[in-house]
Amino acid sequence: MFRLEVGFQAIGVRMSDKPSQLPPNLPSSPGTVQIQIELDPAVANGAFINFAMVNHTDAEFTVDLMYLQPQAPKAVVRARCIMTPKHLKRLIAAMQDNLAKYEARFGVVDLGDAPHFPTTQVN
Repeated sequence: MFRLEVGFQAIGVRMSDKPSQLPPNLPSSPGTVQIQIELDPAVANGAFINFAMVNHTDAEFTVDLMYLQPQAPKAVVRARCIMTPKHLKRLIAAMQDNLAKYEARFGVVDLGDAPHFPTTQVN
């Protein structure tokens, strides 16, 4: 089991759907926050994914991250993330911000004209 200690500058945005209720170990005012993240070896290796599917209900979003082998009709779910709509929106914003930084450094990611993911029915 790996332990990472991550420091970041809090800017008044909390990942709680009830921002008025802070966990007891967090400071009440914005500032530097230390979070210990546990990362076991299997998760640390990561998983290659090239296919994703998003479903939702009125209360949550489910994101399935899959590996779809070329020329095979079957995808294997490598990870499933279930989150509230507010958390999904924050994740999308963070990903857009990181992609913008990536493209500023390495150039625009060209998706081409054709969709990357198959347009066939998923069962």
